[in-house]
Formats: sequence, structure tokens, C-alpha cells
Amino acid sequence: DFMVLDEERDTGRVIVTEPDGKRTFLDFAVYRGRDLDEDLRARDFTINAIAFDLRTQTLLDPLMGGSDLRLKRIRACSPTSLSDDPVRILRAVRQAAAFEFKIELETRKAMKQAASLLPKVSPERQRDELFKMLAGPKPDASMRALELLGVLPYLLPELPALKGVGQSPPHIYDIWEHTLSVLGHLESILGVLAPGYDADNTNDLFTGLLTLRIGRFRDQFAEHFAQSLNTDRSLRAALFFAALYHDVEKPATRTVDDSGRVRFFDHDVRGAEVAANRGHAFNLSNDEVERIRKIVQHHMRFHFFVNRLDVDKQEPSRKAIYRFFRDTGKAGVDLVLLGLADLRGTRGTTLTQESWAAALDVARILLENYWEKPQETIAPPRLLDGNELMSELGLEPGRIVGQLLETIREGQATGKIENREQALELAREQLKRSESS
Repeated sequence: DFMVLDEERDTGRVIVTEPDGKRTFLDFAVYRGRDLDEDLRARDFTINAIAFDLRTQTLLDPLMGGSDLRLKRIRACSPTSLSDDPVRILRAVRQAAAFEFKIELETRKAMKQAASLLPKVSPERQRDELFKMLAGPKPDASMRALELLGVLPYLLPELPALKGVGQSPPHIYDIWEHTLSVLGHLESILGVLAPGYDADNTNDLFTGLLTLRIGRFRDQFAEHFAQSLNTDRSLRAALFFAALYHDVEKPATRTVDDSGRVRFFDHDVRGAEVAANRGHAFNLSNDEVERIRKIVQHHMRFHFFVNRLDVDKQEPSRKAIYRFFRDTGKAGVDLVLLGLADLRGTRGTTLTQESWAAALDVARILLENYWEKPQETIAPPRLLDGNELMSELGLEPGRIVGQLLETIREGQATGKIENREQALELAREQLKRSESS
């Protein structure tokens, strides 16, 4: 397959797909000058302006990029490198986080000056750099860098409003600092739950409990994140994007009651639409937008379960578990992870071992049902279909048929319905109630 990466700059990509599905990307570009030397000098950063001459077997490094590599420093190739192509601002931040490099002072100044030019870059190029950043190391540090460089108003314009907006206890941060903390904790949690993590090296109580309660699901988590909503972007990046936007509507919904408590009614539902709109603006796929929408819309449900267990000592019921995954589907797994990160990002060092254990127990219960008992609680086998139901009850096609089937399905998930006869009896009772009302 061939695709044009940048028509203006005459760059393209060839994608070679092997029989086993593995893909190799080959990028091609014409010289941006009369020769290779001029081309290298016109690139983004000196560490990316090093070439190897296959004929002479020598390195071409006109801008001392090798020295910058050794010093772990990102330096622009020229004073106009960032203004020539403002998406390079995002690339610099991403590479600094990925390689643990520092961005040189003059380059940082140029990045700040060029930030306002970012909207001139296509949404797709902005998106691709942003999602690589979110999928890579230290997304919280990357977002902090974008904030300090003045990039957020031009890239993610809904986010600057989060800064400085206070919240009531148990929150210990304002909304923006909380959001960054959630990103950091989410990365840590995913690291602990990744295959190959050495649990023997755990010396932190909270990490140890995480490993103990849900560490056995590492293979399932790996399989979950191996799924793709889009061939060019990872599910991990979509989850971090949702985490970035999970509280985006808190400033707009902030109220203070008579007791002085700050509340944010419906921030989850409203925030889901804001996040979806930003996803559409970046030309994400419909599947990506829908996943992000679900994560933001339902992110408070995990906390409801945790509070019930932590305060009232009540575990999630089979009905609640069924409804949770009925409404969220595969996003339910993402919501468990975000919920854990959200809790840590809310309470920070004030989080007690008991509350963390309660959250992990909720996570374990939800994941056990989703991955180990799906036929019992999540997706019980169908006992009868719509045609059979209409025939048995003398019904015409309509909404009531779907409602009755859902009632039966929920009855199966809660353990009340085990066979066809019980399903029909429940449907008759439900039909009588609906007719009488």
C-alpha cells in the first residue's frame, strides 16, 4: 500500500504487509534542497539530521547531531525549524519523554513562539504526534511540557480551563493537576500489569496490593490492548486520551452547595460529548470516538462500586455487574484501569490502604466476571429469540419485544432465570405489569 504523508513536502509511505500480518513502513522523501547536506540542515532536530553514506560507509553530520545525542539534548536544526513545521513542537516533547532527553533553551524559546502556528497544521498530523505521545512514556510529563510551552490552547483548547479550578476533599489537587496525576498513575498501573513485570521487585505497598489482587490478569490485559480500534493508533493511546478528558466539563458544571461542598453534576455525561467532539476534530475513527465517549461518560460508575464496598461493605451485585458491562462492553476493562488511576490521582498520599484494597477488590470482581464468568454474568446464552417470544405471547413486532428479551437476559445474569420456561414466565409477568401501567 502507498499513502501520501505530506503532499506539500512530497513525502510518502509504502506499507509492506507480510503473510503473517506484520507490517513494515518505508518512508520516502525528496531532498529539501540541492543536495543531502541542505536536506539535513532543513530537518527538525540535529539528532534526526544524521545520514549514512552507503557508498563511502561514512556518517554525514553537518549540525553535530552526534554530540547532541551523547549529551541527550534536543536542538533545532535552524532558527526557523519550528515555525517551518509547527508539528515539530509535539515531536520534540514526545522524543524528550521517550528518550529522557532535555530540550535546549533556544529550541524551547522557538517552540513557544511557534505554538500559535499549530492550527495551520492538518488535524491528522497533530493527532498522530499527540497519540504517539500519549502511547509513549511519561504522558503526564509531556502534557506538563505542552502546558508550559503554551501549546494547549492551540492543540487541546478545552484543557486550559481546568487549571486552578478547586475541588472538595477527598481531592487534594485542582482539576488540571489531578488530570496529570491520573495520567501518571495510569501509566504506572499499566506497567505493573504488563507481561514480564517482575513482582518480586515490588517494594511499594500499593503496587504490591495491585499485583496481588489483579496481577493474574496480565495475559488478558495484554490481549485487550493488542486489539486495535484503528490500524495506525493504539487502544492504549485512546485510553490515555479519555483519561486526559475525563474531567473536562468539571469547570462548566462546578457548583457550591450551602455547606461549601463543591459538586460537578453531570460532568461525566457532558464531558463525554466534549471528548467525542475533540476526537472528531482530530478525525479519529468512529470506533475510537465511541470508545473514548464511553470511557468518559461512565467513569464515575467504578467509584460508586468502590464507595459501596469501602463504606457500606457491599460488593457489586450480579445485576450491577451485568448492567455495567452491558452499557460499556470492552470499554469496561478500560474503565477499571482508569478508575484505579483516578482514585490514586484524587487522594494521593491521603489514600488509605483500606480504600485502595476496596478499589482493587471491585476491580477483581469486575474482571473475574468479565474474563472468567462471561456466560454467567456478562453474556448469558440466549434461551429464546424474538420470534419465539412473539409466538408464545402473541405479540406483534415492536419495542416491547426487545425490552422483554433484555429483562430475560438480566434475569439470567442475576441467576433468577435458568431455563426457557422461567424465561417465558418472567416475560408474561413483565408484560402484565407494562400493560397495567
